[in-house]
Amino acid sequence: MILQKLNLLNFRNYEKASISFGPNLNIIIGKNAQGKTNILEAIEILALTKSHRSGVDPNLIRIGKEKAILRGRVKENRILNDLEIEIITGNKKIQVNQNNISRVADYISYLNIIMFTPDDLELIKNSPSIRRNFLNIELSQLSKTYLNTYNEYNKILKTRNEYLKLLFTNSIADKKYFDILTEKLIEKAIIIYKKRKEFIDCLNQKIDQIFFDISKQKSLKILYEPNLEFETMEEDHIREVMRESFQKNYEKELNNKMTLYGPHRDDFSFYLNDINLKYFGSQGQQRLAIICMKLAEIPIFEEVCKTKPLLLLDDIFSELDLEKRKKLLKYINKDLQSVITTTDLKNIQKKFLENANIYYVEEGKITRK
Repeated sequence: MILQKLNLLNFRNYEKASISFGPNLNIIIGKNAQGKTNILEAIEILALTKSHRSGVDPNLIRIGKEKAILRGRVKENRILNDLEIEIITGNKKIQVNQNNISRVADYISYLNIIMFTPDDLELIKNSPSIRRNFLNIELSQLSKTYLNTYNEYNKILKTRNEYLKLLFTNSIADKKYFDILTEKLIEKAIIIYKKRKEFIDCLNQKIDQIFFDISKQKSLKILYEPNLEFETMEEDHIREVMRESFQKNYEKELNNKMTLYGPHRDDFSFYLNDINLKYFGSQGQQRLAIICMKLAEIPIFEEVCKTKPLLLLDDIFSELDLEKRKKLLKYINKDLQSVITTTDLKNIQKKFLENANIYYVEEGKITRK
């Protein structure tokens, strides 16, 4: 799929802006704090309906304005789709081809993106919730089944937690209803566990070779870490382990008034030569590991969605030496649409610039070279 056009109205520091993107490499150049990242964020919101940078809608709207509007035209094979998201304080209006979309699940996947930003270092450094959020975003683009199952799981989880509080304060509350909730939770959890494990296995098929090609270091892998121990990912085995855990730890969950086991407690880690990068990796290794994971996603999207995703790379060259930049560009300068930001074109070899679309950003104004 190709994002052909992007139009912004009152978004962040842009009063009004329009960009026509090329089908391959697109480069946005400008000094810091001029609005480069805001363009990538606008594409992210157009694809996912939300931003990784801010959950507060007023921050997305230009100061002094009541709403922001993002529009994009996406071409997939020979089909054109016009996407629009109108952001009003506390609310979003989503449209496809001028038709209102009420459910996010019906909108996701009109524009598939893979995005890297400097904030992604938090995927290694920070809490498991950030890593789970990454899995949920990527898998929601790849599978509507996953997205719907994940939403249903969260609804059941919320109800189960509320019922644990009731059982804690009221000993005569109906335990049978609680057991029904537990069984429903397990059935949704099985799907989530299997989809996450399959996704991470697919990443591991590619990530080590990409990391070696760029850094000449071997043995990078991602380890999936559920908070329950499964010998296999067979449905019956997952069901049995979860049932046993819930039965064994009923009193513990009751006292904590919350569900302590399940995919909402999942985690994963990056290992280089069996060393956990979170604790023993340099920032350069951590950054490159995440970049390589994003690149490893590309063939997964191609295989599952039967179309190429849009690759968004924010300030990707800042901590890479010249040799690593050259090798990285070979991965992104293929038959794939990409939008990258940089402060200096000197970061990029001339041969890659020849066929690239180049845009200059200064104080919220975009000009094409």
